[in-house]
Amino acid sequence: MDSKYPSRWLEKAVDQLSLLPGIGRKTALRLALYILRRPGSFAHLLGSSIMELRDNIIYCERCHNISDSICCPICSDTTRDNKTICVVENIQDVMAIEHTAQYKGLYHVLGGVISPIDGISPQDLEIDSLIERVSRESINEVILAVSPTMEGETTNFYIYKRLSSLDVRVSLISRGIAMGDELEYTDDVTLARALRDRSDFSLSFHRS
Repeated sequence: MDSKYPSRWLEKAVDQLSLLPGIGRKTALRLALYILRRPGSFAHLLGSSIMELRDNIIYCERCHNISDSICCPICSDTTRDNKTICVVENIQDVMAIEHTAQYKGLYHVLGGVISPIDGISPQDLEIDSLIERVSRESINEVILAVSPTMEGETTNFYIYKRLSSLDVRVSLISRGIAMGDELEYTDDVTLARALRDRSDFSLSFHRS
């Protein structure tokens, strides 16, 4: 079989590496050749760490953040405000907010946003578990911190409507974060200010 690669093992490695997000075949080739130049122990350690990541990490049964145990370190921390939940799209957003060191409540990871064009409905996300959790744990405030994209706005509004029958404040992070920006790429100062200056979600209906 004709191939532009001198080895089928190299081609196989490039094929797999190029499946990673943001990695094209040229970058995959550079990575494969870099791994090949390193000692064998490097490749084995890299491979085993990836397998351990896949086999051992679980999701917190309470907030759906990644964890080494059934309940993640944030949910297990008794010093945090357990009456406030910050709702985020993904695990990277939890890490971004935690990096600001300004938020001391709990989280709820949705696992995505509502996107009909991508076939993602509310049932595909951790929204039902959020509603159940707010009711069960007598939460005082739910902070909607989903990235301000069109899909994020749709998700925020859907969650707000689902929570409207419960006795809980629903707030929205301030719009220091521009429309279309991803939360995980926002700088610490802007993100911390957006959390601090949050407002009731209902007020967003009256914004121009």
